[in-house]
Amino acid sequence: MNTIQQVVNEDAAAVEKLNLSYRKILSELRKVIIAQDSVVEQVLISLLVGAHSMITGVPGLAKTLLIKTMASILDLRFKRIQFTPDLMPADITGTDIIQEDLGTGRRELVFIKGPVFANILLADEINRTPPKTQAALLEAMEELQVTVQGTTYPMDRPFFVLATQNPIELEGTYPLPEAQLDRFMFNVIIEYLSENDEWEMVRETTSLKQPEIDRVVSGEDVLEFQRLVRRVPIPETVSRYAVALVRASRPGDGAFDFVKEWVNWGASPRAAQYLVLSGKARALLNGRFNVSIEDIQSLAYPVMRHRILTNFHAESQKITKDEIVRRLLEVVPTPKSGL
Repeated sequence: MNTIQQVVNEDAAAVEKLNLSYRKILSELRKVIIAQDSVVEQVLISLLVGAHSMITGVPGLAKTLLIKTMASILDLRFKRIQFTPDLMPADITGTDIIQEDLGTGRRELVFIKGPVFANILLADEINRTPPKTQAALLEAMEELQVTVQGTTYPMDRPFFVLATQNPIELEGTYPLPEAQLDRFMFNVIIEYLSENDEWEMVRETTSLKQPEIDRVVSGEDVLEFQRLVRRVPIPETVSRYAVALVRASRPGDGAFDFVKEWVNWGASPRAAQYLVLSGKARALLNGRFNVSIEDIQSLAYPVMRHRILTNFHAESQKITKDEIVRRLLEVVPTPKSGL
């Protein structure tokens, strides 16, 4: 067997393994989570890419339950931090303490790891803590390491931050700066269930039924899937479309009129990177080893909505960021060829 054919066969087997794992994950999630298919898909894509995501929604929509259940299914170490105004950076990263060696009587500094040293970290209501504490997560999110008192400690892998925000209680909150928001691949919006789904949720959660969650995917599997995502090919026309979509969100010479009118700052280059990577992951979840225009378009909202900074004119006219993304999808030319 030649080398090329061997690589093709290995990739085909890896894709089949990922799809089997995806079906198992969905089966386990359905024991606890009712509906919310798009939210589940976006969280899984985030894990496959190896990126962090923000989940925004009002209380009671199972944001925390979804993340805890996902960690159990993936057999990953899970930690939760409830962000509050009095939370300190050391409460996240850990700190040095003085311990005495009982054998020698000598005292030495010992680093006690904080909850950030996990595989999946739930940063609950991240906008309720001051910027200094929010920033304690930045190095871990970007560099996969933590530096305390000049000493650097590597994180375990895989490592994901899944943060939640409550969009309706803004009093006493500290909105995340754009530089920190840009480090989250997705801003996932979780909505109310339909009437039938809400009825089913109420029926299931008010009985004696206690579902048992099976661990179906290991951390090594997740790392293998992340490498597979990187190997998925993408046509030049599709990747250029992703770049064009992001660049069109920026005001300036040659920008669309509605962008000039409503946008102060557009999406960063990181948005194009995440559009491509998340498009690759979505293709795999749908059993394809190539990225389509539809993959890019379906993920434009969660990738771009938190990277567009609107101005006073947009706010006065009640123009949302999703509306701007919708218009961009309408006016940016779609390639005539490509997958």
